[in-house]
Amino acid sequence: MLIRSRREFLADVGRGVLTAGLGGALASQLGLAPVHADEPSDRLTFGNLEPLVALLQETPPDKLLPLLAERLQKGTSLKQMVAAGALANARSFGGEDYVGFHTLMALSPAFTMSGEMPADRQALPVFKVLYRNSNRCHEKGSKEDTLHPIKGDGKPTTEALMAAVKAKDMKAADRLFANSSTPQEALDLLLPVVQDVQEVHRVVLPYRAWDLLSIVGMENANTLLRQSVHYCVKSETPRNSEYGNESRALLPKLLDQYKLPRKEPGTKKAEDGWIDSLSMAIFKGKPSDAAEAVAAAIAEGFSVEAIGEALALATNQLTLRDNGRVKGQIQPNKPEGSVHGDSVGVHACDSANAWRNLARVSNPRNAAACLILGGYQAARDRGDRGGEFLTWEPYPRADAREAIKTKDKDKLLQELEAAVKGGDQAKASAAVAAYGKEGYPERAVFDVLLRYSVSEDGALHAEKYYRTATEEFAATRPAFRWRHAIALARVTASAANQPPPVTRRRASC
Repeated sequence: MLIRSRREFLADVGRGVLTAGLGGALASQLGLAPVHADEPSDRLTFGNLEPLVALLQETPPDKLLPLLAERLQKGTSLKQMVAAGALANARSFGGEDYVGFHTLMALSPAFTMSGEMPADRQALPVFKVLYRNSNRCHEKGSKEDTLHPIKGDGKPTTEALMAAVKAKDMKAADRLFANSSTPQEALDLLLPVVQDVQEVHRVVLPYRAWDLLSIVGMENANTLLRQSVHYCVKSETPRNSEYGNESRALLPKLLDQYKLPRKEPGTKKAEDGWIDSLSMAIFKGKPSDAAEAVAAAIAEGFSVEAIGEALALATNQLTLRDNGRVKGQIQPNKPEGSVHGDSVGVHACDSANAWRNLARVSNPRNAAACLILGGYQAARDRGDRGGEFLTWEPYPRADAREAIKTKDKDKLLQELEAAVKGGDQAKASAAVAAYGKEGYPERAVFDVLLRYSVSEDGALHAEKYYRTATEEFAATRPAFRWRHAIALARVTASAANQPPPVTRRRASC
């Protein structure tokens, strides 16, 4: 047996080393033979994807990547692998396992990242996440499904679903949710329950599940969104419920005060100064004041896109200003001064991105609520884990900016790469800021950051945050968009050289 880091393992895949087929005998050994029609099953199954779903859920992790490499060579697409991985994850974890739902949330970002990579390395981000998925399945017990077939029962109203969640009645919640007739109805039924408490995983999980439907297919909407039902039931505790008391009372008050939702969606365009002003009001204000500022903007007729842009810029400040973890917050692969993983800024940015995207696809009431609660959560996140964010200088700070002496495109990229390799957050941020100031094309910067987002562990957040930052960059006006690239550079440098979990595999691979 060899003991290798995940980075080395994935590098082998990229060089084409892991191409050995394991043959049909493995399927029999792993119990992957299909269930016949006359055999009753309490297992969710997924049609033509089922053999691949079962393979991903049940194959031992040390055998998975060679098998996937063989499948890829024989014509199975990365999209099919991601779809099967999402369904295997949902069936196994059902939104109830911390590593499991983080893996689910990384799948769509990993697929997007694969499309940005050179052709001979496109499999790497997908294989990395599918390996994590398989490893967790086997840590948990690969044949212990969490989601099972469910028959609908009862009228699927938000009030009934909320009551079942509050009562921690998983069966009742499942049966109610199963009666939603369309994916859109399921999402609109679910969102008020999600909105009951503002917490990163509670909001990001349903958004990433919805995002996966373009890969997995709308016919699997209930399966993917049901994970959020389970998450909400499992997290329904007195302490968690109390955490939502203020916003629970504030939201209906603001909807009534500002006569929301509007009869027609807002279309009013925003000037740069308005965007900057709203983003800083959200960042600096009390949670209730930030929520009201957003409600007033909706009532005034500003578009979802304009308000979402301000919301993303507000949470971006948390990543730019963070002084990093202090000694009491150190964890494995998260040293003092680091800002990757579950940092205040990364969590806040992912939450704002999810609220913004959910507002784009939900009904008018839920869209207004998503934006208002996004503002509320952004302001609350600033103070939840301490820190003087209002007084800390945003990155790149003055000394790092002054240390960048060149304006040459290639030299700035070299500075960035060296800084990321060295884990130098300040220098990485300053190099990207200088590069953006010169008006150079962003793709070269993202290519550098993409490589390290794939090769480093990232404490379960690398893929998700890379997608958040690049998506927000694309959706933000030129005056402010480079803030998202600077934040991504900082987080990527923070995660560099943190050894990922060790994997074991046979020397013969």
